[in-house]
Amino acid sequence: MSICLKSMNKMIYKLICVSALIAFNTIAQEGHSAEPFKIHGFVAQGVIDVNGSNFVNNDGELSLELTEIGLNTSYKFADDFRFAAQAVYLNGGNRYNDGLRVDYFLMDWNAYSSEKWQANLFVGRIKNTHWLHSSTRDIPFARPSIILPQGAYFDGFRDIAVGGDGAALKLTYNNDEYGEFDFSFSRSKSPIDSDDAEVILSKLAQGNIEHDLDSQASVYWRPVFSQWKFGLTLLDSEFNYEGETLDFFVDGNFVFQFYTFNAVYEGENWGFTTELLQTRFLTDGFYAPQFNQDNLGQGGSFQTTYKVDHKLTLIGRYEKFYSDKDDKNGYKLEERNFGIVPNYFGYQHDTMVGLSYNFADNVRVNAEYHWMEGAARLNPIVLPNPTINNKEQWNMWAVQLMYWF
Repeated sequence: MSICLKSMNKMIYKLICVSALIAFNTIAQEGHSAEPFKIHGFVAQGVIDVNGSNFVNNDGELSLELTEIGLNTSYKFADDFRFAAQAVYLNGGNRYNDGLRVDYFLMDWNAYSSEKWQANLFVGRIKNTHWLHSSTRDIPFARPSIILPQGAYFDGFRDIAVGGDGAALKLTYNNDEYGEFDFSFSRSKSPIDSDDAEVILSKLAQGNIEHDLDSQASVYWRPVFSQWKFGLTLLDSEFNYEGETLDFFVDGNFVFQFYTFNAVYEGENWGFTTELLQTRFLTDGFYAPQFNQDNLGQGGSFQTTYKVDHKLTLIGRYEKFYSDKDDKNGYKLEERNFGIVPNYFGYQHDTMVGLSYNFADNVRVNAEYHWMEGAARLNPIVLPNPTINNKEQWNMWAVQLMYWF
């Protein structure tokens, strides 16, 4: 009963947020003075084909489950106060839950501003801007590729990672000698409904999973007159699972910690991006009352882009991810599961090449091909499915056409 009430409350909250978005959109379009309003939207539809895993679907057929539709708006109702929100519809197959969601719905207060300092406070359903691509992963034409590196930007955690209900503080400091510094800190909680839980945990999970408040912090530094930018991010998050009477799992607790170091170079034609990460995933209970496991994962990606001209950009990326740095080949994982879960579920590596082509200022097509090795980032990660994911090496390609305004 409690699960139904929570799901109903979340649905009501989404409907209120979407109704507010539509109302603000209507006011801005009908009003003659629309300067305080900024309204943008996007529509992206693609085709994706995965051979050898359930990354998108279970039958391995060509799929149109590559749909993203969004509307975002902001309204500056005072010199130091701004409202911003975004609602999207997503259909990505097994990657995440199909349907409508509210990514952010927040109030932005410019609390302090001077020649060198600026401080902003965000309250509401805030947006995660800590990680290198977290502030753009929800916008198809802003992120570098259709599929982001799954080690850091696991699609199964997309809705949890995009943002949550809470508050965030951002400080910016400019120094003529040392450059620009950005510091951000946030505390938030992401709602998880039954459909999201099914994607992450598996259909066997009958209980309720909740996300406790997590803490995030990040620091970015751009030296004076430099095309480089360097960043450090930290995340500490906890989840609790409450099992049902007839359930495959028992009560459990999960702790997820995530640390990254990144560097970005943005030249006239060439661009380089690298992101190194370490994860800690602690499980207490869930599989059995006395079960306890504490894994340190590691990974990283290197990406390069080249702008051939103002329309065509080429991209290449190489990524490695290990769910346990002390078991990089996954043999201990296979031994613990008595051979039921193969060793290649302990890692996932990706080699990708792709391109983007701008037909117009607001029309683009992205295309990419991935050579994958391993299955550590395939849903559901809590209870792997080796029956469908029975290949260590698999590949996929995707093409997505997008329009924005």
